[in-house]
This record gives sequence, C-alpha cells and structure tokens, in this order.
Amino acid sequence: MHTKGSGMTWVGRAIRRLEDPALVTGRGRFTADLKAAHWVRFVRSPVASGRIVSIEAPPGALVVRAENLAAARPIRPMLHKFNYRPIAQPLLARDVVRFVGEPIAAAVAPSPAEAEDVADRVEVEIAEAPAVVDARDALRPEAPRVHDECASNVIVEAKIETPEKFAAARARAHRTMGVTLRSHRQNATPLEPRAAHAAYDPASGRVTLTCTTQMPHLHRTAIADLLGFAESELRVVAPDVGGGFGQKMSLPPEYVVLVYLARRLRSTVAWSEDRRENLIASFHSRDQHVSLEGAFDAAGKLLALSTDIVANIGAYSCFPTTCGVEPLMAAAEMPGPYDVRAYSCTARGVATHTCPMAPYRGVARPVITLAIERLMDKAAEAFGISPVEIRQRNLIGCFPYTSATGLTFDEGSYREALEQAAARIDLSAFRARQDEARRRGVHLGIGFSTFSERTGYGSPAFAARGMEITPGWESVELVMDPSGGVEARIGASPHGQGLRTTLAQIIADQLGVAPADIRVLHGDTDRTPYGWGTFASRSLVIAGGACLLASRKIRDKLLRIASEALEAAPDDVVLEAGTAKVSGTDRAVPIASLARAAYHQSFRFKDSDPGLRAAADYDPEGTFSNACHVAVVEVDIETGRVALQQYVVVEDAGRIINPMIADGQVHGGVAQGIGNALLEEIVYDRDGNIQTATLADYTPPTAREIPPLELFHIETPTDASITGAKGLGEGGAIGAPAAVLNAVNDALSPFGISIDEVPATPQRIRAAIRAVKDRAGDYK
Repeated sequence: MHTKGSGMTWVGRAIRRLEDPALVTGRGRFTADLKAAHWVRFVRSPVASGRIVSIEAPPGALVVRAENLAAARPIRPMLHKFNYRPIAQPLLARDVVRFVGEPIAAAVAPSPAEAEDVADRVEVEIAEAPAVVDARDALRPEAPRVHDECASNVIVEAKIETPEKFAAARARAHRTMGVTLRSHRQNATPLEPRAAHAAYDPASGRVTLTCTTQMPHLHRTAIADLLGFAESELRVVAPDVGGGFGQKMSLPPEYVVLVYLARRLRSTVAWSEDRRENLIASFHSRDQHVSLEGAFDAAGKLLALSTDIVANIGAYSCFPTTCGVEPLMAAAEMPGPYDVRAYSCTARGVATHTCPMAPYRGVARPVITLAIERLMDKAAEAFGISPVEIRQRNLIGCFPYTSATGLTFDEGSYREALEQAAARIDLSAFRARQDEARRRGVHLGIGFSTFSERTGYGSPAFAARGMEITPGWESVELVMDPSGGVEARIGASPHGQGLRTTLAQIIADQLGVAPADIRVLHGDTDRTPYGWGTFASRSLVIAGGACLLASRKIRDKLLRIASEALEAAPDDVVLEAGTAKVSGTDRAVPIASLARAAYHQSFRFKDSDPGLRAAADYDPEGTFSNACHVAVVEVDIETGRVALQQYVVVEDAGRIINPMIADGQVHGGVAQGIGNALLEEIVYDRDGNIQTATLADYTPPTAREIPPLELFHIETPTDASITGAKGLGEGGAIGAPAAVLNAVNDALSPFGISIDEVPATPQRIRAAIRAVKDRAGDYK
C-alpha cells in the first residue's frame, strides 16, 4: 500500500488504540449518561400469541398505545427475490401480539423508577391463542399462522441447484454421508443493552436521537419515513457504544416511539433497556435446523453437496436486511472453503411466535461451518484418514476460484493455514497423548475447523439478494485544516473495533503525520457523510479504502505545494514525520506551513483549488479471509463438563493494519464462538414462554472457560481490496463452534457418539453417554 511520496510506515504496527484513554479513564460518552425530563418503560406482552382485548392505564398516567401512533407506518423491510412475503411490524402491538416481550404500550414518567411503576400498573387483557415456537412445527399445514395475511409461515425461500451437474455427480459417488445439525437460539448480549435518548429543540423543531446503533444514517432515514417528516428534522448520534455484534444494527420499534414522544411532548425522552428486556425482546439469532449430505468419490473427494436449511426468523422481519439474512447467506455460502462443483440447496426462513431474529457476529456462517466441518470429520472416519487429510483433499487451491453458487474467491491460503495449524498442534503427538490418557480414563479430543469469511463486500453482493435498501459503499470526507490538523469524517459507525486507530494509520502513512494527530469523526448524521455503518467485517476494508483514496488526493496536492515551496520536482518530495522534505537533502518545510499556505496563499498555486479537502467513495466486490482453528478439549464423562486445554488459530486476513487490534478481534470472536459451542442458549417452552430471562440461565462464557489462544497470521496479498486488507471481525466466532464440537466428538469417539447440536451442554453430553450405555445394558 506504500505510495511514492509517502515516507511513513504506520501500517503494520501494533500501536495502542487511540480510542482507549477516554474509555479506560471513565470519560466515555454513553447514551444512558444523558439526563431527560421524561423516561419510558415499555409494557410488553406476557404471552406469545393472542388478541388484545383491552389496555387500561392508571388514572392520570401518560401511557401511549398503538392508536396514538395510527398515523405512523409499520416497519416493513422488503426483498424482491426468493419468494419473499413482506410482513409488517407495528411500532406498538395493535390488535394481536406475536411474541413474549413484544411492546404493547409505552409508560412515560419523570424518572425511570416512576415509569416502571406506571408500567407495572397498566392492565392488559389478552385472549391467548395457540402459539408455534419451533420452525419445523411451523412448517406443518395445520400450524397456527403467525401472520394471517400470509398463506403459510414460510416468509422467504431460496432454491439453488447447479444445472446438469448435481444428479450426475451424486450418482457417480462412491459413498454418501450426512449430518443433521441443530443450532439453538442465541442472544448477542452486548455489554451495554439498547438505550435511546430523544431531545426536541424548540428553536428549530428538530429532534436529536442519541442511541446505541450500528447504522445511524439508516436509522435516521427509516424513522423519518415511518413518522412522516423530512430527514433534515432528525439528527441521529451514536456515541460510545458498548458492543453491538449485529443486534444494534436492526431498527427497533422502541427508538421510533421515543422520537414520536419527543416531538409530541416537545421535550427530552429516554429509555434504557435492562438485561431481562434484552434477553427477552432484543433481537435473537441462529435458531436453525440443517440437513447436509455429501457425496464422495473413492478417494474422499467431495463431488456433490446438498442441504436443507430451516431458519427460525421469529415473529417479524428485521430492518433493513430482512429475515432473509440468515437463510440466504447459508444457501450462498454453505460450500465454504471446499472445492465442490455440484450443489443443491433449499433454504427457508420460517415465522414463529418468538422474538425476531437479526444478524449476530458471523450471521449464518458459524452454523454452516459447523455443518460442513462435522461432515468432513465424519468423512475422515469413514475413509479411515485423518481430519487434516480429508480437508487437504477438498480445500480450494487455485485462485481466483468461482464457487458453485457464483461467488468469486480471491487469493487465500486455505491449505497453508491448515498445514500450519496441524504442525503447531502436532497431531501425531496428540494422538499418542490421547491414547495414554484414555487408558487412565481421561477423554481428550481434538477438533479442526477450516472456513472462509466473506468480508468487505459492497453493493453488488447486497443487490444480488434483491434488497430494496441496498447497502454497500462507504464515503469519507477528509480535511487538513490551516494548522495541519486532519479530520476524517466517515459514514461507518464503529463501536469497539478500533477503527479510529486503524483508519488513522492508513491516513497517516499517506500524509506524513502521526495517527494521534488525526481525528476520525463518526456516528453523527449532522457531521458525517451518509454511510451504512459498521457490520459484516466491512469497515476496515471499505471505509479504509475510501480513506486511502481521499488521503492520496490530499497527499498529491501537498506534494505539488511543497514542490513550489522547496523548488523541487514533486517526485523528489517525501512527506514524513510532519515535514515535507527533498530526498537526499536537508531542505524541508513543515506540513503545517503547507496547509496554511493552501488556505491563506492559495493564489500562489494556480492549478489547485483553495484549501486541503478531499472526498472519496469505495464500493468493492468483496474479499475472502480464511482461517483454521484447532481445539483440544477434555470431556469429563461423569459430569459432561468440557474443558478447553489448547486453542490454535491460523488466520489470513490479508494485510494486517494493526496486529494488536487484529488479535483482539480474533480473541473476542473465539470467546463468543466457545459460548456458542458449549454454553449459550435461549430457551422457550412449547407455549412460547422464555425460560432464559437472566444471566443465571443464559450463560455467556467467562475467563475461566477461555483458554490462552495461540494466534498466528498469514498475510496473502489480494487485489480485491485497495488497501490489501481483508475483514476479520467475525472469523473467531465462525470457526470456534466447529473446532470445539469436533473436539468434543473426538473425545467421545470410544462411545460411538455423534453430538450434532450446539450448545453441547453438560446435560446433552451426559444424555448422549447414558443413551449409549442404556443400549449396551450398562446402567451405571
């Protein structure tokens, strides 16, 4: 990424995050810190399905119901492909309720405690109706329909089959084998639950909505559309946000209600979600059933792959991605990093009387990676070869590679990552240790997971889904002021990823200044260009690309100005350490002086506009990261507890802008993936009542469950990203569940057990062991 005229090398250095001093010293700015004249507590449905008979508010209390919002439009995201049936989500439930936790009314009072008291005194009568909770049950013709206007509960359906290839390839297979996988529902559980603060300005009539969002610009667009006013009347600010992971990407109805109330009351209105609300009513994820069959030749080469995916989408479709986000991603990316030319898939998104789904770190990829990696382990056992060898025979090796679903893979290191991971874990030495441990009654297991991570994809990828709102590109406005200070205004909206630091490193190398001298402004629709926010491992690739393009424009102008000031050819001038200097001489001028001249003596530079400003957009096709994860576990067969002993990651995300930040992203993702594999599950009973409404029941991993991670990077050059960088924000969460579950199954292989369900809790492991012993007549 080095360019002539740039003398700095900040990219590739593990500098400390510029964001952190304010956060670690308690000077962060969070939504819940703001004071308000009015506080809101939402009255939520206690039942999963039913008809609202009456809502009675206590005398004198301000309680807003659906009829107060009659002029507002419902949230109704749209796809124009895949047999999508648009369904509307009211801002407050009108006539019927469709999941436990659905907001029915908003109680307003001067303080949070008073608002909660009012909400507790609101009397709601609901005529309860039959509910359907499991997506497979919802497919039955006699199942209750979640939306009466739909002919069935199937809201989106994709069917893919490679023409004239699949049946023939399957027919010539030496053997077929399958996996039936169950991924139970999760909640992203960000450290900071959702919060919003809407402030009405009586002078301008505008509202400023400060909220925990990943997409401030699109939230502004959507809220203005739903309430029927111009976007210019609404400012949306995302201050410091305590984690998002996709849950804060989708538009919640609560934010729209707050803006409505601020305009109605001409005042400030606030709401802060508690953890119980977050677990019950904030967006869930990855409630899926996957049936996968692989057809192999005699050498263990995968010839054909077929799959049926049933994704529970909950009661409504999330905005803007729609409920197609999980099933459609699963359908397109199921083959993963493997070279298979024949493919058949049916993927359905099915409505149920449960909390709506939205993207969560990795979206569908943790599930599809788990499915195909379980298939590879089963194939290795069937062919009598190692899990490393079966993968080596099937991984993509030539690039660019076009998948069976039409995705183009740029340069990667799939086989190299697997080889490095296997070498670092020393599989043969582990097998010897495993055999010795088994003789002592200790059950160790090893699990491999190889995967691709589609990252940094722009509008072409989203357009392929038929999305009415098609995100993708990003813009940056870059300014060097007369003092030489630099400000980058971006449409992306980071919330913990370290993007301010990595973008500053990219810009600093081009402009010859230090990253600490660069201010990256984001999350304010009044101050930043329209953008799509931060999600899908995209911000460093796309916002970073836009920053590189804009900074090159300013660098070129600085070089022209410096060449006149220094009486040298532009090609001989280098920007470095805050100065412009002529190579091989002691002639130099501070960059700040050049900036001053660009504004105050612009008449000297005939071919340049005044000042130092540049804007750039970047909208790439996308790039694929890849990795191999290896987990070593010990399973206590008496308790079912799984202890991780070793965890190795070999990751290839192209050029690493900041190794420390990259490592942190992978570490955090792996921790979430371990929780996915072993611990975290949202549980409903058959009537749609949620059983996991506290962190005593829904159990994210703690430091005790996370082993030290051995992390290694490969940096494969790519032309698919202008910076050479690929995204890696989701990779840790994608690879970990498969590595851990494969390790658990390897540990339990003497019992002939195959656990194809996550989380693999102690209860499920013990049940599987008991079932084997029962069949063998051993009841101990």
